[in-house]
Amino acid sequence: WTSKTRLADYTASHEVILVTPEGNNGWYTDSQLAPKEQYESYIVKELIPDVDRRFRTISDRQGRAIAGLSMGGYGAIKFGFKYPAMFSFAGSMSGAMNAASWTREELAGLPSIWKSLQEVFGEDGTQTRLSNDLSKRVRDMSSQEIAALPFIYLDCGTEDPLFPSNRSFAELLVSRRIPHEYRQRPGGHSWAYWDTQVQEVLTLALKKMQK
Repeated sequence: WTSKTRLADYTASHEVILVTPEGNNGWYTDSQLAPKEQYESYIVKELIPDVDRRFRTISDRQGRAIAGLSMGGYGAIKFGFKYPAMFSFAGSMSGAMNAASWTREELAGLPSIWKSLQEVFGEDGTQTRLSNDLSKRVRDMSSQEIAALPFIYLDCGTEDPLFPSNRSFAELLVSRRIPHEYRQRPGGHSWAYWDTQVQEVLTLALKKMQK
């Protein structure tokens, strides 16, 4: 983020604390097979409380937003769904929305991604897969759970391999009447696209945090 976008410049005129945590290949999830790879717990139970201790934050959902790209987009939306009391906004750019339900066949030719998914989520049907499947979570939500959600934002480039799954996920949100904004714009899975779109994400997140 700091070397491939102008994110620091875009936030310079705003009173905002920007945190960009390392996620490695952990899919922002507590790993099924690697006990030391607990990225969901790290973000929610360690990192956010540590930021609140170290900095002059507004330490409630109205003062906090979360967003990311690709794997991080999946993680941001997942955290918005699982921890709605922590965030007023959850945004995804080019998100890997089907991460927990991808099959080996769907990832043919991408062995490194499939390996990382298996290490984190385990085989098909594991509780880790089921509890982190975004589409399943949306389908299973009650009206009360929907009402408690942060504002959801999605975008994806029309030339991105993840475009079909992002569009399908947006249609699922519409079917459940979950408030959100979805944008599709020309572009691929690239830093040039994300550098442009992160400006839109910041604008929306700051508006939602001010309400």
